Order: sequence, then structure tokens, then C-alpha cells
Amino acid sequence: MLSKLARVVFILFVLPAAAFAQENYLIAYGGFAGFQAPVWAAKDLGLFAKYGFNGEVVMVPGSTREIQALVGGSVHFAQVDAVTTVNAVNQGADIVMISGSLNTFPFSFVAQKEIRKPEDLAGKKIGIVGFGGANELAVTLALKEWNVPRQSVTIIQSGSASTRLVALSAGALDATVLAYPEVGEAVRMGMNMLAHMRDMKTAAFPMNVIVVRRSFLEKNRDAVKRFQQAYAEATRQFQTNKEKALAILAKRMQQKNPKAIEETYQYVAPGFSFPTRISHQGLRNTLEMAAQRTPGAKPETNLEKFLDEGTLDELEREGFFKRLGGKG
Repeated sequence: MLSKLARVVFILFVLPAAAFAQENYLIAYGGFAGFQAPVWAAKDLGLFAKYGFNGEVVMVPGSTREIQALVGGSVHFAQVDAVTTVNAVNQGADIVMISGSLNTFPFSFVAQKEIRKPEDLAGKKIGIVGFGGANELAVTLALKEWNVPRQSVTIIQSGSASTRLVALSAGALDATVLAYPEVGEAVRMGMNMLAHMRDMKTAAFPMNVIVVRRSFLEKNRDAVKRFQQAYAEATRQFQTNKEKALAILAKRMQQKNPKAIEETYQYVAPGFSFPTRISHQGLRNTLEMAAQRTPGAKPETNLEKFLDEGTLDELEREGFFKRLGGKG
């Protein structure tokens, strides 16, 4: 009788745990800028393992490609920007945002040294990583705030931040938006800093959001919740443990210049959000911006079409964020 009971316990409890441990989940991030740090920290600080989540982080260049990989089932989670996600959902993608760690633009608008003020951008070439994402939106919003007509500039799809920095140095581009550490490198090259976008009126924007397929969330809720715990603690530790954070940045950005690493940390760490919730106002701003692309369209007001905070709400009720020193 005891032997049979032992077998039942093994089947009910041990085997499911083993099966869960064997499942490997892929988390995509879009580049090597410092604001990507929360997913790096979750892996490098051993937090996935701490919460029983078997995850690997993979670089997929740009939010658009990340969303394509997510929809296609090549990855299970993606750290992307809100505008790319909203566009994908509006086009029928069955994906949803579940959390976020950065609710402002991490970019700075840099230009050739002879471009001293925004109106000097007229007739110039501005590089972005690709159309339809946060880079393009940041440029569009900055031009609008500066009253520089969109049609007065040429916006060019120019690839990664490092590629755009090289193009800027060679004179192939007149301006672009960059994040740290490339911002610091651009300044040392003599480029002019037109603005840090976090200081502008248009700064409220969910830049780092975690996205999953809705079907995946429904079938793997426990795994999603474990990921949420690792991601939240990673964000918190990155903010509060500078020594560990600098080591993560040096490793993941493959950066050997201590000054560049320090600059990146000082710029990005204060901007991270904890608890790791997406700003509802920032999401509304994004939906309003998306609606402006279609003449006569009204902004979507149903945030649940794009956002599911169920696992975060559970963690908050359980006191998880308070235990980590947050307000949740």
C-alpha cells in the first residue's frame, strides 16, 4: 500500500516538476543598448534558475523581427517596444503585453556639429533602425515638438545603433537617435546633442515591454509567472546593485571602456520601473500616436486588447514586490 502511494506521489508531483525543468524557454531582446539590461540581468544573476524557470536570452535585431519570431513560435517571450506591439495586434497578431521595465524613451537626438538647433534639421537625413518601431516614433515626436515639418527631412532606414554611429561619423547621416553607450561615443566624436528625449514632453512611452502569445499565456501561466518574478527582481537588482549592474553591461555590450559603462548605467538605471508595470498613460499615448497614422481613426481605448496584467496582479496580492522593496 505504501509502495503504491509512493508511486502516486511520484507521478503527481515529481514528474510534472521534472517536465517543467526540462522545458526551455527563449527570451528575445533587440540589441546591445544599455536599456536591454533587465533580460540580461535575469539570466546573468541566476534569477531564472532561482525561480525555477529554464530560460535563455537570444538577440533578435529590432522589435519588428522579435515580434515576427514570437508570432512564428521561434521564441516564447520578447522584450520589445509598445508601438511595434500595438501595430502587430492591430494587424491581427494574437500577442499581448504582460509587463514592462522602461516607460520613457531611452534615446538622445544627436546630429553633426554644425546642426546646432532643431530647425537646422530641415533638408537633412535622419537615420533610424527601421520603420514602424520606436526609433521612427521618437524622431516623429521630436520633430513635432520642435515644429519641424516631417516632410522637411528625409528619414532613412539605416540599421543598428553602431552602424548609424559609423554613418554619422562618415557624414552619410546628418542626425539620428541613439541610446547609451553610443550616445557617449557620439559626443566624444564631436557630435552635437540636440536633446535627451526623456526630458521632452513626449517622453512617456513604454519602451521595454514583455510580450507573449496569448495562447502561450493561457497554457503556460505558471511559467509566465516564474518569468515575471525573475524579470522583476532583475530590474530591481540592476537598479540597486551598481557593481553587479556594471559587470552585466560590460559583458553584454562587449564594452571595455569603463567610462562608457558608467555613463550607460547612470543614464538607464534611474529610468527603470519597479514594480515592472507598463505605464497605462504611456500606453494610451502610444495608442493615440498609432491612430494618427490612419486618417479619421479614433484611438483605441480598451487597454485589455493589448495588455494582460493578471500575473503581475497575483504577485502583488502575494506581496512579492513588497518583499523586493517596491510599492506593490
